[in-house]
Amino acid sequence: MINKWLFKHIDNSALILFRIFFGILITLEAWGALFTGWIDRTLMAPQQTFNFIGFDFLQPLPGNGMYYYYFIMGIFGVMVTLGYKYRWSLSAFTVMWTCVYLMQKSSYNNHYYLLVLICLFMLLVPANANLSLDARNNDKIRSISTPRWVHLFIILQLLIVYTYASFAKFYPDWLDGTVAEILMRSKKDYWLIGGLLQEKWTHITIIYFGILFDLLVVPLLLWKKTRTPMFIFAVFFHLFNSIVFQIGIFPYLSLAFCLFFFPTEVIHKRFKIRKEYYDKGEILIPSNAGLMKAFFVTWFIIQISLPSRHWFIRGDVLHTEEGHRLSWRMMLRSKSGISTFQVVDKNTGDTTLVKKEEYLSKKQLRTVSAKPDAIWQFAQRLKKEYAAKGQDVSVFVDAKISVNRGPYVQLTDSSVDLGSAKWDYFFHNEWILLPEEH
Repeated sequence: MINKWLFKHIDNSALILFRIFFGILITLEAWGALFTGWIDRTLMAPQQTFNFIGFDFLQPLPGNGMYYYYFIMGIFGVMVTLGYKYRWSLSAFTVMWTCVYLMQKSSYNNHYYLLVLICLFMLLVPANANLSLDARNNDKIRSISTPRWVHLFIILQLLIVYTYASFAKFYPDWLDGTVAEILMRSKKDYWLIGGLLQEKWTHITIIYFGILFDLLVVPLLLWKKTRTPMFIFAVFFHLFNSIVFQIGIFPYLSLAFCLFFFPTEVIHKRFKIRKEYYDKGEILIPSNAGLMKAFFVTWFIIQISLPSRHWFIRGDVLHTEEGHRLSWRMMLRSKSGISTFQVVDKNTGDTTLVKKEEYLSKKQLRTVSAKPDAIWQFAQRLKKEYAAKGQDVSVFVDAKISVNRGPYVQLTDSSVDLGSAKWDYFFHNEWILLPEEH
């Protein structure tokens, strides 16, 4: 029964259109980074990047290498849009994008992670089966249908993303408007809408619409009676986010996902797709159906588990950051920190107060004062630097943080040598102090 449900074929207009929109957006993401200064600020200006722990071997290319890197990524995006050597070009883009994602955390964004997941999804599906140069050059891959699981996969992935994003907002500083006020305070100089964004009623609207939109957008897009009004509201919601928060391609990618919620005949007719409409409803079960189902189950177990892992780590994730990444905790808090790093020579006892600005960019200075994993990584790098000069040192860090403009509280145990400490990937790192331990 489940095979018939998953592998029943439907018209592929939504998938083909999504490939085109997706290709355009990843091209803009890559080439946009060339013109906004993001590459220079994040990858080229700093002496070193803060990788995801375990991926220190991924470092920016020397000289102007990262400019060429992103330019080539944009070319692959164009190839995806045109459906030219689709699998090869998207595979190359996916690898290059994932490497950059893992290469730096100072500009961490959940949307970057989502893009990795969607790239992997697009590699699985026959998105070049029509309206593509590949299909024009090879009749064997041309098709007007796709299995139903393609739509279901996207819908379930989005349901996970939005549901976790909604649940994460159920905490005091979001519900009382503190976070909304902080987020909008930096937008007061925006032309025309800056003053409006400071109003109390605007903050209240952001609080409840933020929760309700994330919680209901997928169910209401699935229900025929609410699909169109929900889509209209989604357009407003995502354009607001794009203008106010300037979060790149994500709002437009989110709107492109809506293609998978509308009936296939509506998409085919409204966009005037220049291909035959498929309505035969054939059930074509592939020989590797069992393997595919095992993959889907594994994928979604991981997708459900990763965002909830912080509940099994001691301490509040808002304070410790342990379990924060890969969890769809988006625009939930403002955090600032103060940190001092002391290097102590184990042989002589000489102590050196590290001048962080000599090592780090402005963005990295903020990161290394508030994010425990970055604090640990910087301590490790200091130890290695001194070791290269023949000194065996300890690195002690005194860091305090403020969450949502609250009082500063101690973050690190300043008596622990972080140069010798090991990073615990799965459980609480004891040198990260919890508020109740102060």
